Amino acid sequence: MKRRKWTGKEKLQIVLEGMRGTVPLGELCGRHQLSQSQYYQWRAQLLNHGAKVFDRGGPEQAEQRLREEVRQLKTLVGELTVELKKSEDAPW
Repeated sequence: MKRRKWTGKEKLQIVLEGMRGTVPLGELCGRHQLSQSQYYQWRAQLLNHGAKVFDRGGPEQAEQRLREEVRQLKTLVGELTVELKKSEDAPW
C-alpha cells in the first residue's frame, strides 16, 4: 500500500472534524483512509503543540525575530573580522 502524504492543513482539518464529534471517528477515518491510531497521534500533536501558535505572535513573528537576530549576528561577525584584520596589520 502506498503511503499517503498529508499536508499540515489537511491534518488539522481532519483532527478538528474529529474533535467536533459530529461524525463517528471510525467513519471519519474510513472516509480519509487513515487509521484511528494515526488520528490520535495527530490530535496529540495538536493538543501538545497548538499553544505555540499563540506564543509571542505566532510563527510569522518568531521567524521575523530569528531573521533579525541572524542579521545582527552577521553584522557583529563582520565588525569583529574588520577589527581582527586591523590588529593583524598593526606594526607591533
